[in-house]
Amino acid sequence: MSNMENTTEGTWDTLPVKLNERILQTLDEMKFTHMTPVQSACIPLFMSNKDVAAEAVTGSGKTLAFVIPVIELLLKREEKLRKMQVGALVVTPTRELALQISEVMGTFLEKFPQFTQILLIGGSNPAEDVEKFKDKGANIVIATPGRLEDMFRRKEEGLDLSSAVRSLEVLVLDEADRLLDMGFEASLNTILSYLPKQRRTGLFSATQTQELEKLVRAGLRNPVRIAVKEKGQTEASAATQKTPSRLSNYYTMCRAEDKFNNLVAFLRQHKHEKNLVFFSTCACVEYYGRALELLVKKVSVRCIHGKMKNKRSSIFADFRSLKSGILVCTDVMARGIDIPDVNWVLQYDPPSSASSFVHRCGRTARIGNYGNALVFLLPMEESYITFLSINQKCPLQKMPPVSDVVDVLPKVKAMALADRAMYDRGMRAFVSYVQGYAKHECSLIFRVKDLDFASLARGFALLRLPRMPELKGKALDDFEEAPVDTDTIRYKDKNREKQRRKLLAELRERRETEPPRRGPVKTKAWSKQKGRRERRKKVAAKRKNREGSDVDEEDLTELLNDTRLLKRLKKGQITEQDFEQQITQSKHKPDGSPSSL
Repeated sequence: MSNMENTTEGTWDTLPVKLNERILQTLDEMKFTHMTPVQSACIPLFMSNKDVAAEAVTGSGKTLAFVIPVIELLLKREEKLRKMQVGALVVTPTRELALQISEVMGTFLEKFPQFTQILLIGGSNPAEDVEKFKDKGANIVIATPGRLEDMFRRKEEGLDLSSAVRSLEVLVLDEADRLLDMGFEASLNTILSYLPKQRRTGLFSATQTQELEKLVRAGLRNPVRIAVKEKGQTEASAATQKTPSRLSNYYTMCRAEDKFNNLVAFLRQHKHEKNLVFFSTCACVEYYGRALELLVKKVSVRCIHGKMKNKRSSIFADFRSLKSGILVCTDVMARGIDIPDVNWVLQYDPPSSASSFVHRCGRTARIGNYGNALVFLLPMEESYITFLSINQKCPLQKMPPVSDVVDVLPKVKAMALADRAMYDRGMRAFVSYVQGYAKHECSLIFRVKDLDFASLARGFALLRLPRMPELKGKALDDFEEAPVDTDTIRYKDKNREKQRRKLLAELRERRETEPPRRGPVKTKAWSKQKGRRERRKKVAAKRKNREGSDVDEEDLTELLNDTRLLKRLKKGQITEQDFEQQITQSKHKPDGSPSSL
């Protein structure tokens, strides 16, 4: 493998290869007058039929570094691509990144109507994708691994994608380090088995893998490895910093019960800016996102996490178009995503993976712009600062305490008292946070046994503590439960409240007619459970019965689970104690873990 480093910048006409006039015209219209170092290094090599493995800090312009060569290589083909011939394939790990690449590609293809592209990502109907490909064809495919693998297997529906890719000129694996992770390995191997060996291949990532075996597996033939430094960056600074040089990286220390108050105060002071707020789990995004909608006035608040289905793409596109606002998200938004003019990246929860810390920060200070990042740490997590400096070459500076902090937690409690859906979200968020903490990669720093559960529960504005094995034997005298019977909290949604009352009435009737089962029920800490029960099916069929209801899919699934448990109880398939135990676990089981993004 050849190696090279490149720090040069310049205008597009200084490239050693000549670009098509219509590409130069598009670049001028997009106001990209100068190349970034990664573009200067990669484009000539890719266009001269070299395989490349490029490593550059996030936000350095890697997308154009492969979009331009893709179009140039297709233009140079001696035989024009037909409707059903795929000349270029771009594989990327998330649908948001795929959408972003498709948008950039589409801007260039406006000048080249002879080429067509198709976007194959999760969240859309695969049958519609099949029909679209059969009807319009595609010369350029931009896809996520799971959906692309599925498309290769749909021959019975009249789509022969394996034949379409025989004419493939170039394969691009964007965010290559993540694509080569174990989670994508099976899909990627299946996809590569369909592709011709004679092709150009490019791997692009902010943290490029060093292992030759993985590059060989991806099909690179004697690739040129490009390690790109930023302009003005010395050898020493390049070796000691993985984040953009124009990024100001801060940390602040506060107790668990003060974290959310500090976050709200910070966001209120920066309400005219564009901010990303990262949480560790899907359930935390759902809970705190709803709270921020109420507490940070006159600001657009959007939420995105990995368990959202069709809504993710529209929310992402909407937030990108905003001039200011708050995006509450999980690590599904941590890598490769380009959101214009992000001022602050706030990490309310440190990520479970240290490398994700760098990727999160990289959502700001992109392509030569300035940006800021701030992580909130508990006092017991202070050694994480040293760890990041050594392990990720990411030094942090301490930020002065946030000013004008007020206690907003009573308002969050009031939200839970006013709507049982909010109460449930808080309980799920708390348990999911504990589960995520137990699975943290830096287990010597982030230890569940060191958590102050009482302070944590106050920070989540809980009305009472959930029944969970992790709390068994803990002295939590300093947590004061709300003086209210939580069973009396109603759902704002009338249909859902009606179903809840029906379940409670049937349970009371059951208790009156049958004696309770004797003997202890063994439980296991959710943070140690390995498996998860499969999500219940047929949710879509139930939607017909909730016209005019504000119940979301997550709440409907939970309600369906409760109904099925009650039916099993009536049939004698489970005991009353089993029923109560499973209902409790269902209510307080985490609705999102770090792996769910």
